[in-house]
Formats: sequence, C-alpha cells, structure tokens
Amino acid sequence: MGLRRILHLMRKELLELKQDPRLFGVVIIAPIMQLGVLGYAATTDVKDVPVAIVDADRSTASRELVHRFEASANFKIVGMPGSTAEIDRYLDRGDAWMAISIPANFGQAVAAGGRTTLQIAVDGTDSNSSTVALGYAQTLIGGYAQDAAAAAVPGRPVTALVTPEIRVWFNPRLESRDFMIPGIVALLLLVVTTNLSAMAIVREKELGTLEQLNVTPLARWELISGKLLPYAAIGIIDVVLVLVVSIYWFEIPMRGSIPLLFAMCLIYLLSTLGLGLLVSTVSKTQQQAMMTSVFFFLMPMLYLSGFIFPIENMPQWIQPVTYLIPLRYFLVIVRGIFMKGVGLEVLWPQAVALFAWGAAVLALATLRSSKRLG
Repeated sequence: MGLRRILHLMRKELLELKQDPRLFGVVIIAPIMQLGVLGYAATTDVKDVPVAIVDADRSTASRELVHRFEASANFKIVGMPGSTAEIDRYLDRGDAWMAISIPANFGQAVAAGGRTTLQIAVDGTDSNSSTVALGYAQTLIGGYAQDAAAAAVPGRPVTALVTPEIRVWFNPRLESRDFMIPGIVALLLLVVTTNLSAMAIVREKELGTLEQLNVTPLARWELISGKLLPYAAIGIIDVVLVLVVSIYWFEIPMRGSIPLLFAMCLIYLLSTLGLGLLVSTVSKTQQQAMMTSVFFFLMPMLYLSGFIFPIENMPQWIQPVTYLIPLRYFLVIVRGIFMKGVGLEVLWPQAVALFAWGAAVLALATLRSSKRLG
C-alpha cells in the first residue's frame, strides 16, 4: 500500500506542475537558456585583446612584428597611432587594453643582432585579464626576438638555450569552457531541484491543502517521498538536456562513463532535495523559501565550492569550511568524469563524502518535517 500511496501523491504533484505553465519554463526552458548564456559568458579565456601599436620605425622588422600581432588569435589591432602621445586616448576611452611602442631604431638593432626595447602600456583596470594579456604579448615578442636573432646572426647560438616542450593534459585546447560547463551542470541541478523542492511543501501550506494531507493515512516517509521524487525525476531530465547541449552544441568532450555520471547525479540529488526539504521546514511562504535557499545556501555554495574561485587560493582559515559544501565534491566528480575520464577508483572519496552529506541533511530535514502545520 505504501508504494501506491507514493505513486498517487507523485501523480498529484505532477498534475499541479502541469497546471502551472510558468513552472514548465523554470524546469525545462530555464536550464537550457542558462547553460547557453553561462556557457559563453563563464569563461576566463582572454581573446581578441584590443591593442594599439605605434610603429616609429616602419621597417621590415617592425612590420613583421606587427604582422605577428595581427595573425595572433589573442590580439586585435584597433589602431596604429602616429606617435606615443596618442596612446593615452586609446587607453583612457577603453578602446585598447594594451599599447605597444616600437622605437625608431628597432629594425637596425634587430639586423645587427643587438638589443632594443619595446615600450608596453597596459590598462590595469581588470588586473586578471591584463596580466593574461601581458603574458600573451611577452610570449609573442619573445618568440619573435628569438627568430629574429637567429636570422640576423647565422651560426651564433640563440639566447634561449632551453626550448620548452609543453604538453597540456586533460584540456589540450586550454579552453576554460571545457572546465566551466561541467561545473554549470552541477550548479543548474542544485538551483533547480533545491528551489522546486523547497517550495513544494510550502505551497501546500499557502494553499491550505496540507491540512487535507494531514488527515490521510500517509506516513511521514510516504509524504516526503511523494513530494520529492517528482523533482528528482525533473532533475534527471534536466541533466539529460544539459548533457545533450554540452556535448553536441558546445562540443565538450565526455571522456568518462555516462552511467557513472547519472549514478553520481542521483547521489547528488540526495543533497539538493534534502536541502530543499530542510528549507521548506523553516519557511512559511514560497517567497521566504526562495530567499532562504538563495541567500543562506546557494550563494555560499557558489562562492565556496571552487566553482568561481579556486579553493587553494582562498585564505587558510576558510578552506576547512568548504568541506561542508556538497557542491565541492560534485564539482570534482563531474569534472573528473567529463575531462579526465576517471572512475570510482579515483572519485570514491568524493562519492562517499557526497553520500554522507546528502544522507545527513535528508535525515535532518525528515526529522524536522511533520504533517502538522507549522
């Protein structure tokens, strides 16, 4: 009889969702739209850096250097000022992040195999992007200088005695999107299932239908299961949709096991649904449930899980707090499956921690919940 009761309650919950067309947008359309927007916006790559170049030499050597900046995917030449006095205008208006001044004796110095200096002015407003852009410029200029020195004085050893041979593991394209989108999968699953489950029982309170459920023979576990299982199914549907968009639209490589990913998602749902149920036990209105879940749980998890800021870069005193964040463990799992193709032999510590966190919060929420009106 318990299973039949749960199935009837699940059917009731799904019918309520069907009667509210706005929830269809929240459940189906919103995750796809958020993935599309965040997939393009949530990137730490620095490309097409606008740069202004003052070529006071106008020699073959200087034109070759300018050509290398033009051919680079990291830079976009937005102007060729006639003098260094015009550089301020580009930087002040934000038309250029970087300005490079090539001196008048540049070509002569390069031809003689001597030393010359390039002046580089960088807009430091966005320090992270400027640092990356400056690194790109230094690498490009260094490569040009090495080639020019070898061509200018044949037979003489080039200054760079060691040539690094670089290999990049797991993300050879160095695309931050390959790193961010698996994290977005975890974030969307957290946001959708936590908010929906948090408002599920609270909606019953507001409509007064919780009193009707109180007089039914439903046990507490049956009521909780019937209310949460539909949202678990919705979460899995969202995972399927997001995976399809990630793999076939953004072309994110899936190197690991998809069945393992879904199994880990089910464990993760223990945490998100349990958290939503816990919020519903301390909230009296849907608005209060939404605000509680966002400000007290979702936002701290977003900042402390490693999704935005590397945990290693956080202050030492705050790093232990991140072990209380379930999103931290699932991010390691989903990125490990996506990018590294690893299995439980590597991810089992995170899986165990995630299961323990979910079981604990679900047990606490179940103990706090009651069929009585709060």
